[in-house]
Amino acid sequence: MDKYLTISALGLYLLAFFGYVFSRKKPDVIFGRYLLLAGCLANFAAVAARAAVAAHWPGISLYEFGLLFNGLLAGILFVIDWRCRMPAVMPVALALLLVMTAVTAASFSLPRQLMPALKSWWLAVHISVAVLAYGLLAASFCTAVLYLWQTKITASNPDDTSKAAWLTDRLIVLAMPFLTLVIVTGAVWAEYAWGSYWRWDPKETWSLITWLIYSAYFHFRLERGYDNPFVMSVASIGFIAVIFTYLGVSFLLPGLHSYLG
Repeated sequence: MDKYLTISALGLYLLAFFGYVFSRKKPDVIFGRYLLLAGCLANFAAVAARAAVAAHWPGISLYEFGLLFNGLLAGILFVIDWRCRMPAVMPVALALLLVMTAVTAASFSLPRQLMPALKSWWLAVHISVAVLAYGLLAASFCTAVLYLWQTKITASNPDDTSKAAWLTDRLIVLAMPFLTLVIVTGAVWAEYAWGSYWRWDPKETWSLITWLIYSAYFHFRLERGYDNPFVMSVASIGFIAVIFTYLGVSFLLPGLHSYLG
């Protein structure tokens, strides 16, 4: 059931994407917004169906983590469009959401029993903070890309450009505590499961690299202000590190986290 709900969510996200790309009037944008909401609901229905079948908190495979990540990202994008009225960012954001949902659907795997190391309430805590951090940073990447596009490629309204920079900054500010908790909860869980807080596993190492990049973002933000192309570029690079931590490490640098793939 969860597989079909995931495919349904993908179809709804695709329709929402076309709704934003080809819209020229406000009612069309609103139509795309509610298609996005429908996709988000289908996505979380897939999460619930998977949890019911697996009988544990989803998140121990790329497929399960992807379900959570995509659903949260869709929800964040819906709120951004509803509250901030930034239709220009939605085609970029929905393109990212479509790619991530397609990757999730392609990585479908049957539910499996939890390994002893995963039978802990830290599973739900660690996975939840990671999903929250990655979802917020994915949205910040989209607004940062919009900012860079508007400042370097097109002649846009300065107010719209500043709004994109402001929203990028707010999303990163919200994400940073969760990104920090990803490392903290992971270290505590590692001590429980493996007997040490840190082993320089590839996933651990790249989580730290990601955290350091976003720490550098805050340094440059204080130095230059967030409404700055270089600072927005650092924000974009940070999300590239997020994607590599999320997907690249799983495929290219197997380690202690390989059972999560």
